[in-house]
Parts: sequence; structure tokens; C-alpha cells
Amino acid sequence: MNDQSTTPVDPVPTHPEEIKAVYELRVGRSITLQGSARITPAGIVTAGITACAILLTLGYVAARMPARRRR
Repeated sequence: MNDQSTTPVDPVPTHPEEIKAVYELRVGRSITLQGSARITPAGIVTAGITACAILLTLGYVAARMPARRRR
């Protein structure tokens, strides 16, 4: 067994313009949630294009649905 403490080491970024976020959320005394996220500028652009494509598709489908009439 190895009794050395393991401390997390930040890896070398794979992209020079990588954006990283780290957060820690404490709820009470015994619950701690930790998380991190990494994204590149190209990932942000891709997410925006994907969101636009989904919204345009939903708009087209909603416009083609027949209107319901109340009696």
C-alpha cells in the first residue's frame, strides 16, 4: 500500500483558450457538492448553433400544428 496523500493536480489544458469553472456547494454541515466544467470557444459556438437549430425546428413544428378551437 502507498500511504502518500493524493492531491489533485490540474492537468495541462488541451486547448490554449480553454475556459474552466470549479464550484463547491455546501448544504448544511454534512453535504458538499463539488463540480467542474471545461469548454473551449469552439464548444460555445457549437452549443449556440445547436440551440438555434432546435428552436427553429420547434418554431416550424408549432407553426404547422392545427389550431385548436374551443366550443
